[in-house]
Amino acid sequence: MAAEQPLEVAVALTIGSVSASGSTTARLSLAEYLKYSDGGDTRYELVAGELVPMALPTGRHVQIQKFLSQVFEAEIARRQLPWTTIQGGLGIQSPRGNRWETVRIPDVVVLPLQQWQEMGSREALIRLEDPPPLLVVEVVSEASRAADYRAKRAEYCVLGIGEYWIVDPLEEKVSLLLLHEGWYDVLELKGSEGVPSQVFVGLELQVGEILAADSGYPGRATGS
Repeated sequence: MAAEQPLEVAVALTIGSVSASGSTTARLSLAEYLKYSDGGDTRYELVAGELVPMALPTGRHVQIQKFLSQVFEAEIARRQLPWTTIQGGLGIQSPRGNRWETVRIPDVVVLPLQQWQEMGSREALIRLEDPPPLLVVEVVSEASRAADYRAKRAEYCVLGIGEYWIVDPLEEKVSLLLLHEGWYDVLELKGSEGVPSQVFVGLELQVGEILAADSGYPGRATGS
């Protein structure tokens, strides 16, 4: 969800480069990022060691997040699966091919319940050595378009996340990315087309229903 632009942080750090004005482009370690607070409500992703502010989402963005979380939770309960859904509150450490760390915060994550419970006494972060989540969803905004379609696609693929949904209310479509032989196969879906999830097999959910984020969704499914 975050824009792929570095944040200039005017703090005195021993790392990073100092500009003529005396401000510092901060590059943080993972440990520093996990402890970081600017004293406000802004949340940040970490991209190659640099803080990237997550822009305040639109109401529609939030409704889509909430809707998908509710649909996934309903399916988990109906099928009695040992999974849970986290909406916008779980970090995923991502590989970037250099010594600086990257942490993404997807809009929606589905993961095993036990894995989530094990984070009860530590940061809500899936580390590189942990099993990847079952499914992640990013809802596209103007600021996040490039990251959602390009950088996060590559990172989530390397992490071995088997299913990645890119919900794009700007272009009124959903991209379903399914991991196959080390790379994502992509289905571009619109309108009344259903989303053939491999995590929630048999879930009858149309693109139009996702984009409308209708709270009256009846939770239809054909899978067992």
